Amino acid sequence: MTPKNPHIPWRKSLLVRLLLTSMTIAVLSVGATAWLAVQTTTRAIQDERGQVLSDDTDILRRLSGFAATHADWTGVQDSVRTLSRTMGRRIALTTETGRVIADSAAPETALPARASATVDPLTTDTYTEPGAQLTGLDPRVVGPYRLTADERELVRAVAEKCMHRFESDGSLRELPSGRTVIVADAGEVARPLECTAEVLDTPTPTEQKALSALNALAGPCFDPGRDEGLQPWIDFVPGSSAGEPARRAGGGQQEPTCVENARRTQLDPYVAPRARLYLGNLGGQPAGFDLSPANKTKIFGVTGLVLAVTVAMTTVVAIRLVRPLRALTAAAQQPPQQHTRVAVTTKDETGYLAAAFNDLTARREELEAQRKAMVSDIAHELRTPLTNIRGWLEVTRDGLLAPDPDLLASLHDEALLLQHIIDDLSDLAAADAGTLTLHRRPMPADELLTQAVSAHSTRAETAGIQLRTHTDPGLWLDADPVRMRQALGNLLSNALRHAPAGGTVTLAARQSGDLAVLTVRDTGNGIAPEELPHVFERFWRADESRSRHTGGSGLGLSIVRQFVEAHGGTITADSEPGSGAVFTIRLPRARQPDSPAP
Repeated sequence: MTPKNPHIPWRKSLLVRLLLTSMTIAVLSVGATAWLAVQTTTRAIQDERGQVLSDDTDILRRLSGFAATHADWTGVQDSVRTLSRTMGRRIALTTETGRVIADSAAPETALPARASATVDPLTTDTYTEPGAQLTGLDPRVVGPYRLTADERELVRAVAEKCMHRFESDGSLRELPSGRTVIVADAGEVARPLECTAEVLDTPTPTEQKALSALNALAGPCFDPGRDEGLQPWIDFVPGSSAGEPARRAGGGQQEPTCVENARRTQLDPYVAPRARLYLGNLGGQPAGFDLSPANKTKIFGVTGLVLAVTVAMTTVVAIRLVRPLRALTAAAQQPPQQHTRVAVTTKDETGYLAAAFNDLTARREELEAQRKAMVSDIAHELRTPLTNIRGWLEVTRDGLLAPDPDLLASLHDEALLLQHIIDDLSDLAAADAGTLTLHRRPMPADELLTQAVSAHSTRAETAGIQLRTHTDPGLWLDADPVRMRQALGNLLSNALRHAPAGGTVTLAARQSGDLAVLTVRDTGNGIAPEELPHVFERFWRADESRSRHTGGSGLGLSIVRQFVEAHGGTITADSEPGSGAVFTIRLPRARQPDSPAP
């Protein structure tokens, strides 16, 4: 049994659970929003930084190209300003000692804290792979290897001739020095063997002169006793091939580095001095977003405010929700006989629950009254035949009356009446419990009506009442024959009880769509309108003054309704005082079988 004032642990309290749920939702919402904002901002910053890095690499590549093709930094100021406007970045160049060479910002503007890169095409290659910084000589540093206009035309003409003659699959590309080479599909320099003796694999006079000077500079790179020096291979032309000088030079492990230093020495006069590159945002504004202490304070403040508002609103709603629930609990814990009701103060779900509770209480009160009345009626119905049986038996036992056939017949009638009442109660109990068994099968309606009329014809003749039947041809029912005969029998018995001598009781069956409609009509006094809603109630009689001998047990119509509803049908009662009553049963109609039913 539930205690009247239960102590609910705070962990299981509805109010606490609502608060915890709301706070959890609020925290998760704030956290998810913050995470999404951080992820989105971070992605945007990464994209911005990636774009900035790409722009910075492009700036370095262009300035390295300027340094590779100019002996000094003269004229670089215009290029710096143009790049600054195009890229939206501040660009500054200084010497290694810190002297400003060019700056896109206003004079006297402080430089960024650190240099972004060093511009030195003799050691850093920003041309071969765009976006990357490779160690080595920038191919754009050609210096004395730059071909004259005539040499360029000659080499290109030979390359095109070779491409057509031998149907090479490659393409032509012009190196920064002006030399045209055949490039294979893989991107490497290709030389058809048939063209190696021609200009494609032979240095031009300009290149020969530069290679001779390189040979002189690289002399110390070889052992004193060796006669060969650098061969005038075209591979030593800047940008023509990577790694070939080391293989062509031969000698010890130190020779490649020595030759590369010689090449840098040869090209150094043609390249701008080494410089430092400073990059920054225009106006000095930092990139990305600023998560300063003030901004952190704002974030935590807004989060706390959201949680506070969530807790306050949840508390108000929870209290309004819990209060009527507690009132319902207190009302439900009252003794059943008090039939306590609760006040309906709202029109929300809680108000509907309170109204439903009050309706349930009213129905329970009504059922309780019906139960008491039914118990009283059952006791009355059973007491009368039992009293008669007991009285006659006691008189016979005391020798006051001899057990003649009339006495035995009277006792037998009382026993049958008692058995009838018990059987009716048993059927009602089975219907209420849902255990009423039906054996349904297709059956002709005229057969059912004929059987019902035959069972009551003698009684009708005795009472001087005429029984009539009418059935639509070919009408079949899907029903339990025994239960339906019992139902129609109860209706006929009720009609014969109310029809006057010389009256008529009509039993009819007709088709209405997918339904079979059965009617029992009498020519009695009828039923008053205020009594029609009660005709199917148990132990109800239209005339309370009638005895059980003339008014029945009061269970017949209740049993009829239970049997009809068990078949999935409906029953209604209509009447006009003085014009008799009609009871209408509607049942599912069955399809006529191909062969007659057994």
